[in-house]
Amino acid sequence: MRAALMRGVGEPLVVEHVTPAPLGPSQVLVAVEASGVCHSDLTILRDGMGGLSPVILGHEGAGTVVEVGKDVTDLAPGDRVIGAFVPACGDCWHCVRGRTNFCRKLIPVAMTTHWHDHAGDPAWSMSGLGTFAEQLAVERISLVKVETDLPAEQLALIGCAVMTGVGAALNTAPVEPGSSVAVIGCGGVGQFVVQGARIAGAARIIAIDPVSSKREMAVANGATDVIDPTAVDAVPEVARLMRKRGVDTAFEVVGAPQTILDAYAMVRAGGTAVAVGMPRAGAKVTFDAADLFSMEKRLVGSFYGSGQVRRDFPRLVALAEVGKLDLGTSITKRIGLDDINQAFHDLDRGDVIRSVIRF
Repeated sequence: MRAALMRGVGEPLVVEHVTPAPLGPSQVLVAVEASGVCHSDLTILRDGMGGLSPVILGHEGAGTVVEVGKDVTDLAPGDRVIGAFVPACGDCWHCVRGRTNFCRKLIPVAMTTHWHDHAGDPAWSMSGLGTFAEQLAVERISLVKVETDLPAEQLALIGCAVMTGVGAALNTAPVEPGSSVAVIGCGGVGQFVVQGARIAGAARIIAIDPVSSKREMAVANGATDVIDPTAVDAVPEVARLMRKRGVDTAFEVVGAPQTILDAYAMVRAGGTAVAVGMPRAGAKVTFDAADLFSMEKRLVGSFYGSGQVRRDFPRLVALAEVGKLDLGTSITKRIGLDDINQAFHDLDRGDVIRSVIRF
C-alpha cells in the first residue's frame, strides 16, 4: 500500500509502500477513496507530532470498508464510512455526557501503530487515521457509517472542515435566526462557518479575508458583506456596518492571537467570540479583564465544532443531499497522492480552499 509519510519536521512528504500489521479485533480496514488536505496537516508537518516518526499524515477522509476485526459487528465490507479524527467511544466520561469531541480514547487511538515502513519500523498515523494513504487500518470508534450516494470527495470534507466549521456555528455558538455574524478567515473551515451561519438563519454574515477569491466564495456561500483586512481595519469596519453596536457572534478561523482579539472586539455587549482556528502551542492572548466584566462578552473555544460525530455526520450528509449544504464548491483542486507536496505549497500560499486527493 502507498502512503505519504512525514520523516522529518518541515521536510517534504515521501510517498512509499507500507505494510499492515495484523488487523486487531476492534479494527477496520478501509479503502480510502478521497482525502482532504487541511491546514492542520501543514501545522503537524511544521511542528512535528511529539517526536514520532515516520507518520502517515492526513485526518480528513472517506472510503469503503474492506475487512473488519472479529469484535466489530456493526460494520461490514462495502459499507461507506467517514473518518473522525477524534474517536467516539461512547463509554468515557465525556462521551456519555454528549461531548464526544473530548473522547478520552483520543490519545490511545492516536498512539496506536498499524503499519510498518520499508525497513520494518512502525509507521504512525495522524489522529489514528493517516488518510494520505490508499488504505486505513483504524479503530472502529474512529469511523462513522453513512448511507448516501454523495461522492467520496465531498464526504471526506465532513470529517474535518465541515464538522469544524458548520459545527462551530450550529453547536458551539450557536447562531440564532436573524442574528449577525462575522467570520475572520474564509479558507476551508471558514467557508463552512459561513454556510453554518446561513443554515442557522443569520440575517447578516460579514466575511473577512485578504484573498479576493475567498471573499467571493464566501458571498456564494451566504455572506452578505465582505471586508478586505488589508484595505481597511476590520474591527471599526464591522462596527460601522453594524451601526457601532457590533455583531452578535464573531468566529476566528485563523488561529492567531491578534485575530482572536479582533473577533472579541467585534462582538456587541453580551455577544460571543468563538475561537475556531488552530493556534500554535504556547500562543497567548491578553485582553482587558474589566472589559470582559463590564461588557459581558463571551470568548469560547470550538474544538471539532463541539461535534457529536455519530449524530452530526448523518445530519451534515442530509443537509448536503437536499442542497442546503454545498460541499463541492470548496474543492479547488483534485490531485493524486504524488502531488501532496504541491498541495501543501498551494495551501501555504492561500491559493486553494481545499485540495482533495482522489484514489
